[in-house]
Order: sequence, then C-alpha cells, then structure tokens
Amino acid sequence: MQTQKLLATYARVSTSLQEDQQTVKTQLVVLREYAAKHGYTIVREYVDEGWSGDTLARPELDNLRNDAKSKTWQAVLIYDPDRLARRYSYQELVLDELRERGIEVIFITVAAPKNSEDKILHGVRGLFAEYERAKIAERFRLGKVRKVKEGHLLVSEPLYGYRYIRNTKDRPGRYEINEEEAGVVRMIFRWIADEGYTMRKVVRRLLEQGIRPRRSKRGVWNTSTLSTMLRHKGYIGETHWGSSYAVVPENPLKERKYKKITKTSRRIRPESEWFKIPVPAIIGKDVFDRARAQLEKNYTFCRRNKKNQYLLAGKIYCPCGRKRSGEGVLNGKHLYYRCTARVLSFPLKASCGSAAVHARVADQLVWERIVELMSSPELLSVQAERWFQERKSSAQSTGDTVAEIDRETAKLKSEEERYSKAYGAGVFTLEQFKKYAEPIRARISTLSIQKMEAEKFRRDDRLVPNPAELRRFTEEAATLLNDVSFQKKREIVLHVIEKVEATTDQLLVRGFIPLTRDVTSSLARDHASTTHHHVEMRSNDRYGLNTNRHDRKPKGVPFMFELNIPVVSVPRHRHRNASGQFS
Repeated sequence: MQTQKLLATYARVSTSLQEDQQTVKTQLVVLREYAAKHGYTIVREYVDEGWSGDTLARPELDNLRNDAKSKTWQAVLIYDPDRLARRYSYQELVLDELRERGIEVIFITVAAPKNSEDKILHGVRGLFAEYERAKIAERFRLGKVRKVKEGHLLVSEPLYGYRYIRNTKDRPGRYEINEEEAGVVRMIFRWIADEGYTMRKVVRRLLEQGIRPRRSKRGVWNTSTLSTMLRHKGYIGETHWGSSYAVVPENPLKERKYKKITKTSRRIRPESEWFKIPVPAIIGKDVFDRARAQLEKNYTFCRRNKKNQYLLAGKIYCPCGRKRSGEGVLNGKHLYYRCTARVLSFPLKASCGSAAVHARVADQLVWERIVELMSSPELLSVQAERWFQERKSSAQSTGDTVAEIDRETAKLKSEEERYSKAYGAGVFTLEQFKKYAEPIRARISTLSIQKMEAEKFRRDDRLVPNPAELRRFTEEAATLLNDVSFQKKREIVLHVIEKVEATTDQLLVRGFIPLTRDVTSSLARDHASTTHHHVEMRSNDRYGLNTNRHDRKPKGVPFMFELNIPVVSVPRHRHRNASGQFS
C-alpha cells in the first residue's frame, strides 16, 4: 500500500470584512479539495483570522512553526504566498525554516521554488507584489486627499451633536446638526463657560438629568470624553482631517506577544498640514474660548493637583486586585491609599468597599523594614534561604530532573511518530489518530513546562549571593540609608519593591534587592539613579514606573514580609457620593 502524504494547511485573512465574506472558509475549501484530489491527508488546519500579513507574530503561524519540529506532518499546504506573509523577506524566512526541518511547502496558485532559478523568480514576483501593494496604498491615500479637498467628510463616527449624511451625486458627505444632541452640547459649554462647572460636576449633572452618552456600557459620561468635546473646534464650524498618523508605540501600555495592529499610537502633524473642512457651527467662538479658559482655570486651581508624597504609589494594591491611589484629605492634612474603583466607577457607586489605608503610616512601616533588610546580612540571609527552599521545593515537586524529562519527551515523540506512520499507512482513521495523538501532545506540552521550571530554578540557583557578598553590600548600604531625601526613597522603592498587598490592618510586601555595586554607589551621588544598572534596562510604563526589560537577572535577594498596621485615630471625613452630596 502506498503511504499517504500527511499535510498541515495554513489559512489567513487580514480584516473582519474578509471574515464576514467568509474568505477563510473559501481558502479551507480549496485547500481540502486540492488535498483530496492529490491523495494527501490533512492532519491539522492552522487558521489566523483577522491577522495582518505584515507581521510574523501570529498565534497559529507560531504553532505551525513549532509543530514542524515534531514532524507530525510532512508538508504544509497554503493557498498563496501572500497568505503566509505580505513581505517577501518574511516569506523566505519561514520557507527556509521549514525546508531546514525537512518540511515541504506547497502553494496552490504558484509552484514553490525548488532550485536557485525558481527562488530568484519567486523573489522577483514577491518584490513586484510588494511594489503593487505600496502603489495601491498610495492611490488609496491620494483618493482620500482628493475627496477631502472636494469637501467630503471622511469619518467613521460623527462628532456628538451631528449626524453624518452620506454623499450623493449632487453633494459630498457632510454633517447635519442633530438638534437633540446639539442641545446637550450647548448646555455643557454653558455650564463650563458661564457657571464655572468642573468636569466632574458636569458628569454628575448629566447623570441627574438622565442624559446618556451616545455609546457607553455604564451609561454615564467620562471626563475624558467631555475633555475631548470641549476642545474640539468642530463645534465652532472648523473640523479637520489628517491631523495625526499611526505609529508603533515607543512605550506601549501592555507588552503583548501577539498584536493584530502594531501601529496603535498616534503622532500629531503640524497644524499647517491639516485639511480643514467647514461644518455647521453649534456654538459661537466666544463661548468656546470662554469654556477653554475656564478649563485652564479649573486645572490650575484644582485641589487634586497638589503634589503630596506617596512613597508606595503604583506599588500598593487593594484586596480586590486593583491598585490603590493616593488621596489627600483636607488639602493634604491626611493622606490615604484608596482603591481605584472609586475613581473608575465615578459617578456610580464603587464596586469595591475596602477601607482606605493610612498612607503616612504604611510608608513609614515599609521604609523602615526596607532599610532594616538592606542593612542586615542576617535578615537578608534569612530571606535568601526562604526563597531558596521555596524554589527548591517547587522544582522538586515536578518529580523529574531535566534529563528524565528529556528521556520521557523523546519516548513520547517516538510514539507519536509511530502513530503518524500507522495513520499514513491507512491502519486507522483520522478520528482514531487524533484520539491516540492528542493525549501524547498534551503530555509533551506539560513536560516542556516542567523542564522550563526546572531549568529556571537551576539558573536562579547560581544567582543566590554568598555571605561575603551580603556582608559587603549591607555595610555600604547601612552608611548611606540613614538620611536620604524622599525622591531617593521613592527611587529605591520603585526598583526594589514589586508589590504591596494592603488591607486596613496588614501589609504584605514582595520584592527583590539586587546586590550590584551600583545600588550602593549610586546612593552616594546626588540626583543619580538609585540602581543605575537596573534603570538602563527598564522603560517607563503609563504610571511613570519602571518595567523590567532585562534578560539577565542580577545577583540579589527576593524578599517577602508582613507588617501589621497600628490603629491610627483620625477624624472622620466626609466624601461626596455619586449625586455630589456629602456623606
């Protein structure tokens, strides 16, 4: 009996529009028909829906490349090279990788390159395809510019207060005033310009009057939405197009391996490059200017802009899992860490009822313990031993050494390969093959995780400091930590503490003290970073904190300790509820 060739298929679409048009299903149908016609057996189908071909970081493509190592299938069937990647260089990278692993790549629309001449022709075809795509994109951009110059409004969602009228043969697309929403816009501007309302007071008034925004899951207005509205010149008849362009973020809010859209930030162009389009005005320029001036005045005199000192800001968390933020009561006389649910839920009732933590008490307790730790080799030794025993227990709980894991993995892969050959020979059906192979693959995946944990422990084991290193570090730190500024304390906390879990009566603090010379030597330099070695390998996140980006962890001591918060008698303060009343 002739052995059937085992195949994997790969399909991709870029946009939700393509998904709606069922091009993924169309691709899969064509791939299945091709496989059946040539007597191939499809073992697995990899599908990336809604992923651009301009990036290789796609979940199913990564799975395909990883599974190619196990050689469960002998070839990959793809409809067209541009389904693999848009860029020729990306295509070649994946094709070379698969060829090196002995995996054949089959395209339906064109023949895969088999020799040097084919490869050159394939490259020329890919370059022409890239050029054609660039030309189409430029034509599309120029078409938009032409439309805008003719007076067309190119918008996906009309500005609040307007409705969008699509273009006709006689007139271009345009805005018309939505009188119901326009009345709300005029009222908001009047509250700010004439009555001196703050943003939050406007939010409360809108909630009281039952006026909902156009789109909101909570059904309430956000101050950020109002801020955008109150600064938008469209309300005085001066809208614009092309004021910004998409860029890859320099400091992304979240580090994600897979991104369907890479250019998620916007960069503002010079105003001279904007295309301005006249629209019907809802308010006069004098009202608009007075509202802008009042906003600036509100910001300047806002009590919340007073800069209070919060040592644990950005590191302290509520039991509900959210961060706690600082709040100064009575103009900073009393400082607290409160759950951010109060801010995020405004003007509705907060979803978390956890009480506030006295900030000055918590800051003092944590700082004193950090100084005590960094100044005592005995305390650091206790923390290092605790961490070492926890890691050792965790690694031993897997029940296998790295060598044993490798042996079992090799045995399982050999068993999986036997099943693949038996299936290819027609001994059993595809359903039977999946029934036998899936538990094996799951076990291989589990072993892979266990191996990573064991190897990580083995690597971290070498980072445990010896007694001499602890003594040298603590002697230097002890002389430098007695009298430091708040800014210096803040830098130390940001680089040493990972997380503080806080309730009203207890603090659980976790962190890592790096025993690099930079830690102590930089303390002696004014205006120098607390841990210069760390800072070079960190980047700022949205809260102004530093995020680790280093691959090699320095020698140091992970620590964890609990602190009991003493009862502090302070007067009860009144707070505004969702209706703006004191409670």
